[in-house]
Amino acid sequence: MAAVEKGPNRLAAVTLDEDSIGRGNPDQEHERAIAIFDILEDNSFSIPGREGPFTLTLGLVENKLSFAIAREGGDPVMTHLLSLTPFRRVIRDYEMICESYYNAIKTASPTQIEAIDMGRRGLHNEASETLRQRLEGKVDLDHDTARRLFTLVFALHWKA
Repeated sequence: MAAVEKGPNRLAAVTLDEDSIGRGNPDQEHERAIAIFDILEDNSFSIPGREGPFTLTLGLVENKLSFAIAREGGDPVMTHLLSLTPFRRVIRDYEMICESYYNAIKTASPTQIEAIDMGRRGLHNEASETLRQRLEGKVDLDHDTARRLFTLVFALHWKA
């Protein structure tokens, strides 16, 4: 099987700033690992006027979301700091619905689990669209990449 050629408009590596996060519970660690794996498998990430591929370190700096972007070789490109204020409500709601979902998968019926999961996906989509809007003009990313990045933004919140 031939390897798929990946273009320059992508993330080659994603890390979470160790000072911003702590160890999560097994579900949280699993979600983080899956999101990073999925991003690296298939993503669309570009910076207008800059050549990639890029690396990204997500973190929290003074209660702001930090996107530290570098070229694959390590040369820094830029750091974007985004206010978390536009994300606070959706993060709070997403946290509550995730807790309901994890509790439901233990005891609820498949129909109840599906209903909760639909709400969870809807909030995830809302948050990923907010992320895309906040990065507009600075970073271009597709819907799936934004969804996976929001999973990591939420992972930072678990400690914060």
